[in-house]
Amino acid sequence: MQHMTDLEVLKATEAIRRVEARYAFYADHKRWRDLARLFTEDGVFRPLDQSGDELLRMTGREDISSSLAAHNSGDVQPIHQLFTHEIDIESSTSARGVWAMADFIFRAEGSTPVAGANDKVPAFKTMRGWGHYHVIYRKVNGLWLIADRVLTRTRLEYAY
Repeated sequence: MQHMTDLEVLKATEAIRRVEARYAFYADHKRWRDLARLFTEDGVFRPLDQSGDELLRMTGREDISSSLAAHNSGDVQPIHQLFTHEIDIESSTSARGVWAMADFIFRAEGSTPVAGANDKVPAFKTMRGWGHYHVIYRKVNGLWLIADRVLTRTRLEYAY
């Protein structure tokens, strides 16, 4: 790592924490375009199932925004929580992090369950999930952004 002062490391860490706070806020408010702008232009988001198999690969801001909008359309309320985290500042422009997380998706009463991303995700009314975000960050034009995000799962529960 190139030499950074303790203050520079703390500032970078806090900036990354704020990116993640915005990520959860935008997801909960279904602001998919704003959420996608937290990624680099060529950013990648890959949710995995409990077995480690890729459920979906979204590449680039437009794909991230449109894919998340499509999977959360209608009378759906996503809830995201981020907990403990480890952030390693590798240089003044790169970092890695791991965040413990939980997410919930609620479909309104009377709504029709929608099929998931593929055969591995059943049609559901309520989903509760726990796991970890593994993230690579890049600082671009003075802003910390998500370059690569992998969601690993420790548990998923569905209600129909």
